[in-house]
Amino acid sequence: METRNIFENLSCIDHRYSISEKAVFDGLSQYISEQASIRSCAKCEAALVKAHLKVRGQLTDELAKKLDDVASAIDPEEVYAEEEKTKHNIRALVNVMKTKVDSKIGPLIHLGATSVDILDTALSCRMRDVTKNVVLPELKKLENYLCDIAERESATPQVGRTHGQHAVPITFGWEIAEFVARLGKSILKIEELSDDLVGKLAGPVGSYNGPSMIVKDPEELERIYTEFLGLKPSEYSNQLVEAEHVLRLLLEMNVAFGIIANLADDLRNLQRSEIGEVFEYFAATQVGSSTMPQKRNPWNSEHVKSLWKAMCPRVITFYMDQISEHQRDLSNSASQRFITDYIAGFTMAVSRMNSVVKGLQADRDNMAKNLESAGGKVKGGVLAEPAYILLGEAGYNDGHEIIRQITLEAEKSGKTFFEVLKTHEKEYADITTQLEKLGVENPANFFEHPANYCGLAAKKSARLAKKYRELMK
Repeated sequence: METRNIFENLSCIDHRYSISEKAVFDGLSQYISEQASIRSCAKCEAALVKAHLKVRGQLTDELAKKLDDVASAIDPEEVYAEEEKTKHNIRALVNVMKTKVDSKIGPLIHLGATSVDILDTALSCRMRDVTKNVVLPELKKLENYLCDIAERESATPQVGRTHGQHAVPITFGWEIAEFVARLGKSILKIEELSDDLVGKLAGPVGSYNGPSMIVKDPEELERIYTEFLGLKPSEYSNQLVEAEHVLRLLLEMNVAFGIIANLADDLRNLQRSEIGEVFEYFAATQVGSSTMPQKRNPWNSEHVKSLWKAMCPRVITFYMDQISEHQRDLSNSASQRFITDYIAGFTMAVSRMNSVVKGLQADRDNMAKNLESAGGKVKGGVLAEPAYILLGEAGYNDGHEIIRQITLEAEKSGKTFFEVLKTHEKEYADITTQLEKLGVENPANFFEHPANYCGLAAKKSARLAKKYRELMK
């Protein structure tokens, strides 16, 4: 077979990323390369022959193995050479397979099938197998790394951020627990949808015209055919399997991709020089900038987001492939082939995110420093919320305004929020009383450190980490 220098390939997936994400690329190649695509169609043709033989009571273990061996060894180059003559990919495959089996079996190859009985069923097989054997293991690895961080940093205080501004305190574990919960649910959905893929053997318009000329019960033949491939038959088919089965799986992958891109963006921002709360692993030989030797850019997180930007818009094409005129047209023939690029880009982004999260470290000192100084122009101003809530609990109708004035006073004087709050003796005493009722330890100094106000962040972070680690098993 002709080989090509990888640097002569057109797609960056086949050179740049095949090197940087080699293990993932090799895994994907087993299921969604062009060779894998042709051989999956050959396996479907073999399954059809086995179904015919089983219905006739003529299938033996030896015959079944020989058919499977023929399908697994089909040479894509031979099929492509035949397609140059036939101008039809499936007919080319059928012609090649007929030369590989006994002449008594040859007539059964493709008997009663239309091209898409093979193509759509093979696509379902590939999508199921690549999802279960490559995509899901990478996703579950990422989920477990996130669970580790959420648990490890469950009680590490961090300033919360909304609208890019300091908000009430959280913990770093809680920051990560968001992605544990979001991604975890998406992973479970992807797994469920990969089990819902179906095949067909229903002929050119889906009404079993051809199979009805061969067997008395065409649906039973279809069930046997798809059973050999580990699938169930589609409830309804025209020439195509209902597009929604594959579409829903791809859409849920895109949901997961968006969650991962969101994580990458947050981690990238937390690595900003003026924030510096986390940092990616940086090798001793690694270079951050071609001109500024001191730099350590969060390039891996940026890389993940960049892959998402390239792949996410392809969802529009997936939706467009939903539409086929009447029982079938050929308008999805070329566009559907690019599903491979999407699966590859998505899985490589997950793999890259794994390398980020696996080596991710929290700078706890910087988190504590940022939290202590949080609140804009008012140090400790992020504790304005609990102060006003406690005044409300104490019966103050204007608690919000009282605390707002205190923050303005602190801003003007340059004092901390706690220092100014204590000078409002009645309000401070009433707030302290409410804290005592709640059983808060050392209530008089609660407002001295923002880390005292983290709610259920630590508890829920640990709980979510435990839950999703168990679910990933």
